[in-house]
Amino acid sequence: MMSRASWLILGLAVLAAAAGGWLQHASRQSRAGTAVAGRPGPDLRLRDLDGRPHRIADYRGRRVLLNLWASWCTPCLKEMPALARAQAKFGERGAIVVGIAMDEPDRVRAFLARHPVNYPILLGAPDTSRQLGNEPELLPYSVLLDAQGRILATRRGMLDDALLDRWLAAPDGG
Repeated sequence: MMSRASWLILGLAVLAAAAGGWLQHASRQSRAGTAVAGRPGPDLRLRDLDGRPHRIADYRGRRVLLNLWASWCTPCLKEMPALARAQAKFGERGAIVVGIAMDEPDRVRAFLARHPVNYPILLGAPDTSRQLGNEPELLPYSVLLDAQGRILATRRGMLDDALLDRWLAAPDGG
């Protein structure tokens, strides 16, 4: 039978291990996405809901907001109206929102049938999120590309109207 001191030592060891794991996770989250700013974005090749291939490079010459989402992600769905408003507001001026669904195609089709959007939706591949700097693969996740395809900014979490205005209105994405 373990003594009281042994139990205390064991408890402290477990607590220290949990704290270390949490700190490592938090550190990784704060670095994810920011390391890729300034670099060229990957030339992703993704399919739309009809199976047609698209390259992100096809949007060169325009500011592009890539927004990774899924039908099961509540914050993703809450930000979609703001994305639609931004597309309506800035699409005529050259910026474009591109949704990348990290979900099953049938679920995406069913969701969009009930809640259509005014911007293109592509289907993400298993490694899409990581290629865009989202190591923990948390959703929603957004990447702003300049007209040459360089990453200007990334954001994990919901976007709001004010941030979308700043990102899409400024010529340099600032």
